[in-house]
Amino acid sequence: MELKKKESRLSEADIAYLKEGLKRTYTERFEMTTRLYKIQQTLSKATIIHKPFIQK
Repeated sequence: MELKKKESRLSEADIAYLKEGLKRTYTERFEMTTRLYKIQQTLSKATIIHKPFIQK
């Protein structure tokens, strides 16, 4: 009974998405993770400075 509850939480689309992810090689997973890490590091260091476009 406990097993059926866990299975019902995932939809068919979620299961298909997970299966697709498992088809990727370790190299592809590593490259994607590295790319996301670099983006996260860049965004954490970024500062947004807003200056009005129209000057009076």
